[in-house]
Parts: sequence; structure tokens; C-alpha cells
Amino acid sequence: MIPTEQRLDDTFVALAAPVRRAILARLSESEATVGELAEPFDISLPAISRHLKVLEGAGLIVREKRAQQRVCRLKPEALHDAWNWLSFYRGFWTQQMQQLDSFLGSEDERDA
Repeated sequence: MIPTEQRLDDTFVALAAPVRRAILARLSESEATVGELAEPFDISLPAISRHLKVLEGAGLIVREKRAQQRVCRLKPEALHDAWNWLSFYRGFWTQQMQQLDSFLGSEDERDA
């Protein structure tokens, strides 16, 4: 099993590219062949394959061969570690903003 930090790094690297995010959005609707995933983009099939390799390496998709086609499907459970990480920092920043609001409110009261 890959250590959590490495999985997080791989996930965020995979999510950094707009093409890969668009591929994930498409796969959230249903599985698709590599050709179907490549259709909306003005890039080569080898470039799409490289993007798919990054997504697969991060564990965000699964590719399987069916007859003569490569079919991809989303593996949403792979986002679990990223979700936990983001949730922690969402709570942290929410608390920080509440403290700032409270501080600024008390400053306003002193100035009045």
C-alpha cells in the first residue's frame, strides 16, 4: 500500500491538469473508452494516454481491456485521503476566520 502522503501527492498532481479534471468529470457520468475520452480535446491519443496513466497511477481511474478497446472507469474511493485532508483544513480555516471576525468585531466595539 502506498503511504498516505504519496497518495495525496499523486492525487493532487493528477487533479492539477484541466484535461485530467475534465476526464474525471466525464467518467463520473459513466465509463468510457479511451477514444471517447479523447473526443472533446484537441490533443493526440498518446497525450490522452499519458493523462490517463497519471490518473491511473494516482488510483483515480481503472483501465481495462475489453475486446479491442480500452475502457476507463472512475474509482472515486481513491479521493478519500484527499477529502480527509481538505476537510481538516476547511475546519481549520473556518475556525481561523471565526476568530478573525470575533477579533475585528471587538476592535470595532473599542473604536466606537
